[in-house]
Amino acid sequence: MKPSNSPAPLVQARDLAKTFDVSAPWLNRVLERKPRSLLRAVDGVSFDIEKGKTLALVGESGCGKSTVARLLVGLYAPTRGSFAFDGQDAHAAFRDPKASAMRRRVQMIFQDPYASLNPRWTVEQIIGEPLREHGLATSVEQLKARVAELLVQVGLAPLDMAKYPHQFSGGQRQRISIARALATEPEFLVCDEPTSALDVSVQAQVLNIMKDLQRKQRLTYLFISHNLAVVRHVSDQVGVMYLGRLVELADKAVLFSAPRHPYTRMLLDAIPKMHDTGKARTPVQGEVPNPLNPPTGCAFNPRCPLANERCRSERPQLIDDGGVKVACHAVEEGRIGPQAAAA
Repeated sequence: MKPSNSPAPLVQARDLAKTFDVSAPWLNRVLERKPRSLLRAVDGVSFDIEKGKTLALVGESGCGKSTVARLLVGLYAPTRGSFAFDGQDAHAAFRDPKASAMRRRVQMIFQDPYASLNPRWTVEQIIGEPLREHGLATSVEQLKARVAELLVQVGLAPLDMAKYPHQFSGGQRQRISIARALATEPEFLVCDEPTSALDVSVQAQVLNIMKDLQRKQRLTYLFISHNLAVVRHVSDQVGVMYLGRLVELADKAVLFSAPRHPYTRMLLDAIPKMHDTGKARTPVQGEVPNPLNPPTGCAFNPRCPLANERCRSERPQLIDDGGVKVACHAVEEGRIGPQAAAA
């Protein structure tokens, strides 16, 4: 429990949901007598992030992590739910004619450094664009000085501002993306798998830069990844997503040492461990169900070794289990506990 006098979280997401209409065209549906098809990419996700902290979202591809990211930066409007930033309704602010004030405070680092930078622009133009758009640089000299300062912050040279993206490696391009995101002096950065396209050694460099910037500027991160080793390095809290829903949310140390949910256990069992050299690893069992036709009850029940009749008929709610939020009937009924999970 948090003390009553503790400050409110900087980021508060409540019951966020996003549904996409993926139906065939109207005429096709009429001729083939097919109903509309709705894809629930995110289905009721709630979490808080305190200022200066990092929440990591993990899960298999297609579980809705990137959709959550786009909801938080206003690229998607939610089907239902709310997102409050520093006590303000962020989605209402994004729709406001004066949305630039909120957009200055919330920025995003995209997954692919090869696709997120305009190949026709120099680095000066790329990093300078948000400075011009938000009126943060009133002269060419001021803009150049600020771009040079941002490049130094991410470990690049001021002379690099004259170059084009194709003249840089993947890791350097991602540093440019980070510099662009920092240009407006944001408080909250949404990082959508920022290191997944990079080599392991380069990943470490980029992650260390991000951690240093967080310490110096008290940045708040939502970090999205499928790499649990990276998550362990950068996060304070970890949320595990499955088919559009949070199934477990806990402090990093607790989740990695004593996971509650069977899906979290399955993900952690698949990580190679030094002391288990030579032992057969437990692969992640089964396939993710079709999100257009998810199973009834708990979405994980077709793959869960502990599923019973209740799991197949009733969807579990996210409950507090000793400071860990978990959506699992087996945990609620006492059929599985943290000690058994860590074994």
